[in-house]
Amino acid sequence: MRRRKFLTLLGSAAVACPLAARAQQTSKRPTVAFLLPSSSSGEVVFTERLGELGWIEGRNVAIEYHWSEGRPERVAEIAAELVQKKVHVIVTYGGAVATLRQATTSMQIVSIAYDPVGSGLVASLSRPGGNVTGLSMQGPESAGKRLELLRQLVPSLRRLAILFPADYSAAGLEKDNVQTMARNLGLEVEPHGTPTRRAEDIAPVFDALKGKADALYVISHIYNGARIAALALNMRLPTTFEHATPVRAGGLMSYGPDGTHLYRRAADFVDKILRGAKPGELPIEQPTKFNLAINLKTAEALGLSVPPELLTIADEVIE
Repeated sequence: MRRRKFLTLLGSAAVACPLAARAQQTSKRPTVAFLLPSSSSGEVVFTERLGELGWIEGRNVAIEYHWSEGRPERVAEIAAELVQKKVHVIVTYGGAVATLRQATTSMQIVSIAYDPVGSGLVASLSRPGGNVTGLSMQGPESAGKRLELLRQLVPSLRRLAILFPADYSAAGLEKDNVQTMARNLGLEVEPHGTPTRRAEDIAPVFDALKGKADALYVISHIYNGARIAALALNMRLPTTFEHATPVRAGGLMSYGPDGTHLYRRAADFVDKILRGAKPGELPIEQPTKFNLAINLKTAEALGLSVPPELLTIADEVIE
């Protein structure tokens, strides 16, 4: 009887040990938080790349997805929640970093930012310091190139309107850069701020733009790209964006860093941090691939002739 009781206890312990080990493993599983203004294909690319690096969601890493909808107050709410959960790493955009830092200075952050140094997020690209690393979108340089490409497509450009989200302070740096560059090129500039969370807020801006601009530069942080593209086309206003999605909806052109590459590299940063690297010691990377998209159908509707050299270098041509 004693031997039978001993074997029973031993068997129970054998069952309990794996369960305890799994519970312990689960408790030690790191959590990565993904915080962006809205859902995109970026989280899919990011998760796939983490998997390639050995971090399988639900097995040895937990991934949370949060969307701020461009609202600063929402970022503050999410930041407080993430601090309470003690997440290991946050992948986010430059405009959210200051709010996250106010919540905690110990949180490890991988940021994809317009201009990390110019906006004061890091001390330098090579030695960011603090708790932030990640990727620069090389904002001023890509904005200048976008403006140059727009002038090639619209040779008669004299008056430029800039559409920016008035309720999102992080967009101010790009707006100021574009204004300065446009004026240096001898262009008249019409900045127009708009609430950007509702599509119906966009139409009044276009009413105010009538007869005041030859082309429209849309700041990268803005929402409702497809709605903007449709209104611009209806008003026969050439429009440039950072990403290709609004161009497929009728915008004239876009130019900016390759988003797929940025999110894959963000996963590489997270991998290094989860394996013990300190964010402040990981140099900020700059994009190596940029995408140019041109909508030929829109160009034809606007009476514009696309230079052959632009078609040659375009990554996407919509016909």
